[in-house]
Amino acid sequence: MNKKEDTTALLPDGTRFPFWEKENIFDREIHVDGTRGKKGEGDGSAANPFFSVQEAAEAAEPGTRVLIHGGTYREWVRPRRGGTSPEKMVSYEAFGDGEVIVKASEQVFDFQKSTGWRSGGFPGEPVNTGMRIWQHRLDPDMFRGYNPFCAVNILHDRLFLEYDKTDMTTYLNRRGMVFCDGRPLKQVSLYHQMAREEGTYWVEANGQTVHFRLPGDGDPAEHVIELTSREQCFAPQEPFLSYIRVKGLTFAHAATGAPVPQRGALSCHRGHHWIIEDCTIDWSNAVGIDVGNECWHHQWTEGQIIGSTVIRRCTVRDAGVCGIAGLHAENMLVEDCLIAGTGWQRMELSWEAGGMKLHNSRNGLFRRNIFRDTFRADHIWLDCGNENNRITRNLFLDGIEQREAVFIECTKEGVNLIDHNIFWNVEGRFDRNAVPAEPGSSGWYKMIEDNVVNGYAVYGEGTDRMRVVNNLIGKCRSAGYFAKPVGFRMHGLERGGTSRDAVLAGNIFYDCGEAAIKFPTRDNASEGNLYVKLKGGYLRVLYPEPEVCLNLPAWQEFEGFDLTGQEGWFDIQVDTKNYTLVFERAGEAMFAMPGQLERRKHIKHVEDMGKLEVRALEEKTRIDRQVLWAEDFLGDAGEGDYVVPGPLRKLKEGEIYHIDPRKRQ
Repeated sequence: MNKKEDTTALLPDGTRFPFWEKENIFDREIHVDGTRGKKGEGDGSAANPFFSVQEAAEAAEPGTRVLIHGGTYREWVRPRRGGTSPEKMVSYEAFGDGEVIVKASEQVFDFQKSTGWRSGGFPGEPVNTGMRIWQHRLDPDMFRGYNPFCAVNILHDRLFLEYDKTDMTTYLNRRGMVFCDGRPLKQVSLYHQMAREEGTYWVEANGQTVHFRLPGDGDPAEHVIELTSREQCFAPQEPFLSYIRVKGLTFAHAATGAPVPQRGALSCHRGHHWIIEDCTIDWSNAVGIDVGNECWHHQWTEGQIIGSTVIRRCTVRDAGVCGIAGLHAENMLVEDCLIAGTGWQRMELSWEAGGMKLHNSRNGLFRRNIFRDTFRADHIWLDCGNENNRITRNLFLDGIEQREAVFIECTKEGVNLIDHNIFWNVEGRFDRNAVPAEPGSSGWYKMIEDNVVNGYAVYGEGTDRMRVVNNLIGKCRSAGYFAKPVGFRMHGLERGGTSRDAVLAGNIFYDCGEAAIKFPTRDNASEGNLYVKLKGGYLRVLYPEPEVCLNLPAWQEFEGFDLTGQEGWFDIQVDTKNYTLVFERAGEAMFAMPGQLERRKHIKHVEDMGKLEVRALEEKTRIDRQVLWAEDFLGDAGEGDYVVPGPLRKLKEGEIYHIDPRKRQ
């Protein structure tokens, strides 16, 4: 094996990810500077730049490099043309003389005190007499063609909403957002609710006037007040424009609606071979970036290329519904990104929510990313017909009211590999006792989990051939791994998977509340896992009934699983803010009956962990060692024919491991 080869770029089938990027040949450079001149006066030269990015977008041809100088550009950039090849793209880049911000909002200045509306709610309710509520009447010239304060969040495709357990309030809120000094105010449904809470706003029924109450009952004249006025920041008006590069730009305040269709603040609009790198997407009402075919309602034309998009070193913050969304997003590369704060709209039950939500993902490589603080949605959700994808060397941190961190659904062909990741803190959501037996509009989507709040690191539903290898999985409210068959889940003309032939090998499971592994049937396998600070029957087979709850010795004896498995009792500390990990001696003694500790031989110091034979793991997972065991989470190479469980090769008690996986230029 060539030691210089990047083994993290190998897909589960052993082939190399189909990288397509080439050095660009630019025939022309166009400059944009919003601090000089006026719109319509520039010619795009360095001496006389265009005033707006859209002027450059109108002029750019294949082989054009658009250099955008620092400043704030309040516009919706609609590229007119794409490139023709990897060598001849159209590139939109920050010049490097200050941050380039493209905002879908406008700053407003005209404020009056709000009058004529009941602030006390219903008769008898107390009235806050010290508050100050303001109003702003929208300027029609700012909202030509699209007024997000008139449109509710979800206008299309309510088929899949789980109405029986869904609060529809946020779905029926207006898409328009109000920002005070760069921070969003909270939308309320009724005027009098502003009397109960500072930092809120309310929209009149006709969508023409916005009322708001600032934090601390401040005066808007003393703050920067911005209102969203455009749906997107950067998106072609016509579909299928391809070979476009966007580099180093910030996009903010897009008034995107909830999928469907999946339109992001930054949108490929069904184009292929885009490169999006070093960009930041802030405060999108729904979707941050969209790739692929945008939504189910579009037809596919014969020979249509879908996907082959690169998203690299980007930050997607505070997307209301989905950070990265895509349908039929094939050959996707997402690397070295931070996706944080997704899901604040609470629309996870519209089913298109997640840090990243892709349908029909094939040959995808998702590596060295950080997914964190995702609210009520999955960090990654691969939905329907996913084949030969690799999720490797990522951090999945702090899933807030989150059912699972990674969800792979309705897949029966090809292997999907999840390896050398760190999962930490999946809080779980939904108490089964509070959920109807047949929730929502789709009978096959049933909550059959045990009588606890859920919370899984990896969850499969109607999915075969998952490979979960050499991960650290800790602090899951329920289980580290859970999968369930679905009786009649269909995908077009095909059936879904049966949740069989999953292999869990060489993982560390730590302090999971209910179980480490919950196999739906015995038609799965586990080998060489380490189970740390797990109590009771933490290994389970759910069918045939009754469910069996086993510890490691019983797992080995009666099921033949994890014959090289180990148990441990030590502490693992993960600082999710500073991205550090430490192995420590256990701070509490392990409860056990006399003689149990001697028989079970728990590992108390991480250095005492036994090594696993790579050959045996290869045979079990049917994944070549070049793919899996060449280098670990930190890039350290393996030693010979043996590895230790988990994503790190070299383990030392008390050492501080810096676990930010992102590579920066």
